[in-house]
Amino acid sequence: MAVYTEVTDDALATFLAGYDIGTAVAFRGIAEGVENSNYSLRTTTADYILTLYEKRVDPAELPWFLGLMEHLASRGVVCPQPVRGRDGQALRQLAGRHAAITTFLPGVWPRRVRAEHCGPVGAALAALHLAGADYAPTRANALGPHGWPPLLDRSRDRADTVQPGLTAELDAALSGILAHWPSGLPIGHIHADMFPDNVFFLGDALSGLIDFYFAATDTLAYDVAVCLNAWCFEPDFSFNITKGRALLLAYDAIRPLSAAERAALPVLCQGAAIRFLLTRLFDWLNTPPGALVTPKDPLEYLRRLRFHLSARDEHAYGL
Repeated sequence: MAVYTEVTDDALATFLAGYDIGTAVAFRGIAEGVENSNYSLRTTTADYILTLYEKRVDPAELPWFLGLMEHLASRGVVCPQPVRGRDGQALRQLAGRHAAITTFLPGVWPRRVRAEHCGPVGAALAALHLAGADYAPTRANALGPHGWPPLLDRSRDRADTVQPGLTAELDAALSGILAHWPSGLPIGHIHADMFPDNVFFLGDALSGLIDFYFAATDTLAYDVAVCLNAWCFEPDFSFNITKGRALLLAYDAIRPLSAAERAALPVLCQGAAIRFLLTRLFDWLNTPPGALVTPKDPLEYLRRLRFHLSARDEHAYGL
């Protein structure tokens, strides 16, 4: 989450007039994240999140995201729900952007991940994968393997300013990942961005999942790999096998991983690491001046990638 597009008081009042949720009481930008402009909105009736969709999101795909959230909630996954206006539409225009209001989920995301968080995350991810199985519309993953070479090309001319030799290291790693990328693994709808700041807890209980705007139809075990990258590394970038085991066993208890999925974990984790490295690298080099957003260090994912390149099999992750 972030703020790239400012919303005036008058524009907000006009926008809210299309809803039956009262008038604004408090309104502030949310600085975390890097994709869309997000605001915390309190009205005279309840708390909400207002999202303005920025250029990386294709407006034609927004109904798919909003529909997926509604579908998952109907199957028991706790996630934000789109708020429809008086005209029945959830997607509208504000400040020159497509925009939507969603319900507010209580809870806080874990600033310091403990092993006790990882089991609930694995279970929630498996439940999401099962709940999405009968959502018929599909969405190709624009940030899947076919999208990684163009991402690298967009940063190639300045990548070595971040770290000398980075371009050559990424070229070599990406070539190997693409050569060994698995086919034939189970496909379904994935969250694709289930980082700690997108998972809320109340005490030790997981209370909800947010930010579905990278969701896509892709390899389910790749989503597991994203979570292993996001939840199971320590501040010194060492992999915590206790966290990995907790996440994987909790996932496997709800949706058992096949032998082929287990065997593919190292290359899937390599792919997840390079995907976030490349998008962070682009954002690091291209964040607009004055944006209320803090770019994330791409080199954090270079350290993760190096670990995955050294992993021989699923035992490296706790299985």
